[in-house]
Amino acid sequence: MSVPVTRVEQEQEQEQEQEQEQEQEQEQERLRRWRLVLGGGAADGTGCGLSGQDAAMDGALTALYGVEDGPRRGGRPQAGQERSAGLGASAPSVARWLGDIRTYFPSSVVQIMQRDAIDRLGLATLLLEPEMLEAVEADVHLVGTLMSLGKAMPETTKETARAVVRKVVDELEKRLATRTRATLTGALDRSARVARPRHHDIDWNRTIAANLKHYLPEYRTVVPERLIGYGRAARSVRKEVVLCVDQSGSMAASVVYASVFGAVLASMRSIDTRLVVFDTAVADLTDRLDDPVDVIFGTRLGGGTDINRALAYCQSRITRPAETVVVLISDLYEGGIRDEMLKRVTAMKASGVRFVTLLALSDEGAPAYDREHAAALAALGAPAFACTPDLFPEVMAAALEKRPLPVPDPG
Repeated sequence: MSVPVTRVEQEQEQEQEQEQEQEQEQEQERLRRWRLVLGGGAADGTGCGLSGQDAAMDGALTALYGVEDGPRRGGRPQAGQERSAGLGASAPSVARWLGDIRTYFPSSVVQIMQRDAIDRLGLATLLLEPEMLEAVEADVHLVGTLMSLGKAMPETTKETARAVVRKVVDELEKRLATRTRATLTGALDRSARVARPRHHDIDWNRTIAANLKHYLPEYRTVVPERLIGYGRAARSVRKEVVLCVDQSGSMAASVVYASVFGAVLASMRSIDTRLVVFDTAVADLTDRLDDPVDVIFGTRLGGGTDINRALAYCQSRITRPAETVVVLISDLYEGGIRDEMLKRVTAMKASGVRFVTLLALSDEGAPAYDREHAAALAALGAPAFACTPDLFPEVMAAALEKRPLPVPDPG
């Protein structure tokens, strides 16, 4: 005699089947991902075959990373290893590959793969061809590569290269300009605060906040014993900002961001901005600040480093030390006279200059830098730290207001 299956039991069986199907799908997806990570041939121990778009993605990865380098980590092959595939030496084949990876992968992954292709396969020279530049995903690192090519770039490519750089600069300005202006405008207003303002110059929001302890509940009002406002004379005091940027090869991203921020600062009427770039020589690019693209193409990555000479030039251009902020952007690998550099920083600080040292101005994280020089500057009251573009407005605001800098936690 058979026992009837209840509705509850049927639902439980269906749930179990669905769970099993989900587990199988998850396992298949896990194997698929491992297959793409490991590559094919001897590296493939998953037993998972690829077809359609997955096979095309695998082909794009193999063209760059090969299958004999071990798992595809985006790194370089170890000594004694060889690639089993490559992109070839022709621009058309590379352009097709660039088109493929833009189809199959998100923009952030495309940018990483482009950088790996340039580093691993020596494709930088192919960027000198206009059709190649039109195919790449533009980002800060690509701009750095174009900067490093410098005078090797033929005239037929320069117009395309400027268009690529312009696209990156416009995106950065859109991301950073509004917040930077708002943050620094607030800092300038606060630095111009006076305690005995005229009636129409009173900042009522800050005045009320400063006098809340004098609230009279019976009258439901605040008695403002201390007025806070902005004096006309104080508002007329202009600040000076000097960006002194190391243009050695490792500082490419910092140069790009400094060019954009320099243009933003120069657009503010209350700030006089100077942009100086240096290696063993010094170049003042202040007259190009109306266009960051001109600044970028005015730099030349590579060469040695003479921070002392650059700071000497900046020091000679300071006219109002108490109203000046000097921002040194460098990894501090000094090739000049170290003791003279430190004496110069000491002299500027003693005259009233606010001195800020940024080891990098980029999203790269902790950079390589000269720790001995960084410690020496910190001992002078000028701590050196890496700064992201998003933090830079806050750093500048603190410097302009002469309050402690928002130094990020190194951990």
